[in-house]
Amino acid sequence: MNLSPLRRLSLALGLMLAGGTPLAAAPPNVVLIISDDQAWTDYGFMGHPDIQTPHLDRLAGRSLLFPRGYVAAPLCRPSLASIATGLYPFQHGITGNDVDGNRRRAELDVSLREAFHRHPTFIRALTARGYLAHQSGKWWEGSYQDGGFTHGMTHGDPKRGGRHGDAGLTIGREGMKPVTDFIDLATAAQKPFLVWYAPFLPHTPHNPPQRLLDKYTREGRALDVAKYYAMCEWFDETCGALIDYLDEKKIADRTLVIYITDNGWAAPSTNADDPNQALWNVYAQRSKSSPYENGIRTPIMISWPGRVTPARVQNFAHAIDLFPTIAAATGVPAPAQLPGLNLLDAQARQARQQVFGVCHSTHNITLGNPDDTLQYLWCVAGDWKLIARYHGKDTTQYRNLHVWDTAPAHLYHLTDDPHEKNDLAHKRPEILARLRQALAAWRTVPKRE
Repeated sequence: MNLSPLRRLSLALGLMLAGGTPLAAAPPNVVLIISDDQAWTDYGFMGHPDIQTPHLDRLAGRSLLFPRGYVAAPLCRPSLASIATGLYPFQHGITGNDVDGNRRRAELDVSLREAFHRHPTFIRALTARGYLAHQSGKWWEGSYQDGGFTHGMTHGDPKRGGRHGDAGLTIGREGMKPVTDFIDLATAAQKPFLVWYAPFLPHTPHNPPQRLLDKYTREGRALDVAKYYAMCEWFDETCGALIDYLDEKKIADRTLVIYITDNGWAAPSTNADDPNQALWNVYAQRSKSSPYENGIRTPIMISWPGRVTPARVQNFAHAIDLFPTIAAATGVPAPAQLPGLNLLDAQARQARQQVFGVCHSTHNITLGNPDDTLQYLWCVAGDWKLIARYHGKDTTQYRNLHVWDTAPAHLYHLTDDPHEKNDLAHKRPEILARLRQALAAWRTVPKRE
């Protein structure tokens, strides 16, 4: 690797500050696990009283665990794009799932994807340094080859139904063989590898194995909740199969495993007392597609046995941090202007005082003008969270996710009120003003309508 002495020292210090050892002579494999539509509370290691996730609990026990992790957007496509690039949606341009709902989807998506692929990603950075890279599960930006992967499952051809993962969406639900076969191939070739494991789990359709549905079905529990709980454990089982395979191949100590969720989700019945739920029956209001904690918060885990010391830390972590973290651990270059930080650098993460993100219209994207569809900006600073409301273009039925919310801002104290039940915007104007200034300093705030 052609690294300057200063860069080598920085990488080594970053890993030592994380409690591990300096960068190994051979770069680690990278396994990225991305769950799909799962709330931040819905794991054993996060204290859920009913959902059992023994395999992810075990991973958490051997990880640097960030319970206060956040994604850049509460929707899969922009969230995944931010994970890959380390950029916010208004920087990489993918702010929603489609340009104009279902109309002319394939045609309108071409220029959007072309612009997106001009941005560096950690995928291309790794393959440029000799990594083999496999894509499975969710992937919106064309085929796996379009994304820079050397191997994968998604064809991305709209004539064959390609859109958000197509053939790749069978991973996990129909077994793990494509991924384990790839690991066999890479290890036989003695090549470092990247696995992008982003299964369509616990995402709908909620059709878990009957044994798991039976386990979570009980009197007084709504069926949509029981199905979702069962899906969470089914997803956990697939993660266990992947993690166990690394152990079986005796490569766990040479593999960096990272976990994150693309966005949150909650069953509609859990929000039945909210009169605004009548506007939307697909999932709970204030979960997916929203800037509330059930839309944007996620645990983030980093495991590298023998290199990263397991710990549960309360520093903020963010999806934009994954690119710089992977770059630091593997020694590949990352763009200097990335807004995220290396999560293995304890000093850097302790210096961070706040995190930010956005929420745009779900199925409207305005090419070249991302703020045209802006619905919210948000900031979490210490214990406080500000949600600032905007009213960007939204021409589809998904406007019902936000049309009810007419307040210009919401303010919550997350330590006392983690589920955002008590809006303090009118009671703490000084905190509201301070966080508005933080948002303005973060980026130029669009003009209100």
